Amino acid sequence: MKTLIVVLGPTGVGKTELCLSLAEHLSIPIINADSRQIFAELP
Repeated sequence: MKTLIVVLGPTGVGKTELCLSLAEHLSIPIINADSRQIFAELP
């Protein structure tokens, strides 16, 4: 079974730094998206 790691939180708490460290340690890719990207095409 594959595992999905989701990191959520407010601005400026270190999510990016955590994800970069996890990705390096676990040799996994990072997919980054914020609400403006996700909902940009919705009316």
